[in-house]
Amino acid sequence: MKNKTTAILLAIFLGYLGVDRFYLGYTGLGIVKILTLGGVGIWWLVDIIRLATGSYKPADGSDWAA
Repeated sequence: MKNKTTAILLAIFLGYLGVDRFYLGYTGLGIVKILTLGGVGIWWLVDIIRLATGSYKPADGSDWAA
């Protein structure tokens, strides 16, 4: 189980490098995010919003840790 606060902080500070995607288990997408520098900032912002609203979950389908 992954911590939602950790995922949001990783997305904010290191999201343009795909660290949030690696943390959540999306390795392939993390690599793509590194290569595009967070989709030139757009993908980075969308991931932060999706994490904050809860529409983005860990790759293994588990729920967030308390």
